[in-house]
Amino acid sequence: MMKYLLTGLALFSCSLFAQGSEDKLVIAHRGASGYLPEHTLPAKAMAYAQGADYLEQDVVMTRDDQLVVLHDHFLDRVTDVAQQFPNRHREDGRYYAIDFTLAEIRQLHFTEGFHLEGEKHVQNYPRRFPMNRSEFRIHTLAEELEFIQGLNHSTGKNIGIYTEIKSPWFHRKEGKDISKAVLTTLKEYGYTKPTDKAWLQCFDYDELQRIKNTLEPQLGMNLKQVQLVAYTKDNETQTLHNGQWRNYDYDWMMTPEGIEKLSKTVDGIGPDYHMLIDSHSTQGHIRLAPMVAAAHRYNLPIHPYTVRADQLPTYVTNIDELYQILYQQAGVAGLFTDFPDKAVSWLATHPHTD
Repeated sequence: MMKYLLTGLALFSCSLFAQGSEDKLVIAHRGASGYLPEHTLPAKAMAYAQGADYLEQDVVMTRDDQLVVLHDHFLDRVTDVAQQFPNRHREDGRYYAIDFTLAEIRQLHFTEGFHLEGEKHVQNYPRRFPMNRSEFRIHTLAEELEFIQGLNHSTGKNIGIYTEIKSPWFHRKEGKDISKAVLTTLKEYGYTKPTDKAWLQCFDYDELQRIKNTLEPQLGMNLKQVQLVAYTKDNETQTLHNGQWRNYDYDWMMTPEGIEKLSKTVDGIGPDYHMLIDSHSTQGHIRLAPMVAAAHRYNLPIHPYTVRADQLPTYVTNIDELYQILYQQAGVAGLFTDFPDKAVSWLATHPHTD
């Protein structure tokens, strides 16, 4: 693994892109995941070398209370867990990280994301890094923080972290306090205050309030927080209501009144970028959704997700047009992208203007 990381860094260090501007951030979505398997250390190394301002970490817990960097709280979309541990799935057929120890998870081979068509594994993004090639593994949050801080030390840069606490409601059902564990680890590595190069994000509004009002005061922390915004129909979050777990309703967050409320409780919002564009928009005729003007009115930074060069909306013909719409027309403060090099390059040739 280390040989591979050093090789990757050497390949890109000779052609480093300039870092994104301070006021327009490039956030590497799961690393340079358009080029290498998501959330692997090689993907983070590549994103670092390409000039991203922040590297994202999605965090879930294992059975033995370890924090690992993984987008889903199950393992079967990106590993060979079904082959190595065929009888360890739950009733829904999924293999959950929380049912495995870190030692077991370290045995798994990590690959590009895939889905099943019958018995066949079909790569979700066929033009990305080929499935089941080379050697990739899951790592811990602590290992990634050490890796980024090591690169900051050796390069003299100060690239930030952008950590998401995944599904705290699910972990709570399983008897685990993932939020406290994540905060404790971030504090151990020196991320404690709003001036640090760190953002903390979560889809769970209630949990972000618990973090802000209870956990951070207990730990002596005060990190910048971003409220991630999902479509209600996607069943992203559950909330406990009168002893029953129910799907969380995000619709209020997309209204001007909701944006005003969020501006008083968080430091930024992270909506799906499609939420920022009116559904009637066509190429050359872009209309913005009301939440954009509301966010600017209440000085709430917008960090939308996820811009992908290989998955574009119908109102653009290439990724540069989408960067222009989001960075300039919508005035977002930063965005998540699978292709950080393309965002850095676009920003370098399009100076920021209000």
